[in-house]
Amino acid sequence: MKIRNGFLLGLVGGLGVLLALAIGVAVQQISTVLVWAFAGIFLALGVEPVIQFFIRRGVPRWAAVLVIFALILGIAVGAVWLIVPTIVAQFTILVQSIVAEIEGGAFESVLEWVRATFPQFDLDGTLQQLSEALNDFNTWSSLPPWVADIAAGIVGGAVQVVFAVGGLLIVLVLMLYFTGSMPALKSGMYRLVPASSRPKFIEIAEQIMRSVGRFVLGQGALGLLNGVLSFIVLSILGSELAGVYAVIALIASTIPLVGTISASVMISLLVLLLDGPQTALPVAIWYLIYMQLEAYVISPQIMNRAVKVPGVVVVLAALIGGTLLGILGALVAIPIAAAIQLILKEVVIPRQDSK
Repeated sequence: MKIRNGFLLGLVGGLGVLLALAIGVAVQQISTVLVWAFAGIFLALGVEPVIQFFIRRGVPRWAAVLVIFALILGIAVGAVWLIVPTIVAQFTILVQSIVAEIEGGAFESVLEWVRATFPQFDLDGTLQQLSEALNDFNTWSSLPPWVADIAAGIVGGAVQVVFAVGGLLIVLVLMLYFTGSMPALKSGMYRLVPASSRPKFIEIAEQIMRSVGRFVLGQGALGLLNGVLSFIVLSILGSELAGVYAVIALIASTIPLVGTISASVMISLLVLLLDGPQTALPVAIWYLIYMQLEAYVISPQIMNRAVKVPGVVVVLAALIGGTLLGILGALVAIPIAAAIQLILKEVVIPRQDSK
């Protein structure tokens, strides 16, 4: 009897382990879909404060959602027809300018340094072989392994870009779906909680969702502000690529902590390379001033009104989230930290005080 019970216990335990492994593999396989869904919910919560703004002024929810849909569609169409061609043209100018700088002697100086530093490396023969391979696809098999690795990296990068664009479209569709069905989703979630704990749960959940929505709107406004100001300043300074730099600043500034400084350094270096120090110096000075304003005036106001999280927690949360999930992790880490802080304040601490 003991042996049979032990056998049954081991069998059940083994089946439990296999089930846990199967669930882990399934989650890993659908991890990309889960990230897309999470991003869609995150953006839908960011749109929710705008919808509530219309509802408080007597607009029905369906009409407010329709206005948001039309606004997003209008922005997308406007970007495709008006902004994208200009950005593409300016990116072409950027690439051509970089190539011109390389052909002007920078690339040759690098080659000379490689020849002098590594005389045993047949650089000219490798370049000749690479040039022949570009003209004859059948010679790829005779190339050195590192050339094939570079080619594979370029192809992989292009595939990742296409995948990212497709993922962005999926996230936008999911965001629109979650925005339209937000009341039903929240009602279903609340009904899963026992009736005795439901009022407190609803109160905390609503506070968390409001914090997430305000944070998303704040980060979007921060990116838009940096993009517009960058375009104005760089246009005044005479840069032909002001539109490209503005897009870089807009996208990067939505990333907490490191986005603005990364975009500022990148843009300053590109201006230095393409326009010279006489233009790069004022650009660098402007970004130094703007980063101080953002760090000590603009961003604290957004954080205090949206999530009310101490600065050290913001830094740690963004670093941990970025390490685990990349850019999306850095974006969602701060609202998650705010949610944990709110749960500790409203649930855990009162429960400990009552014991």
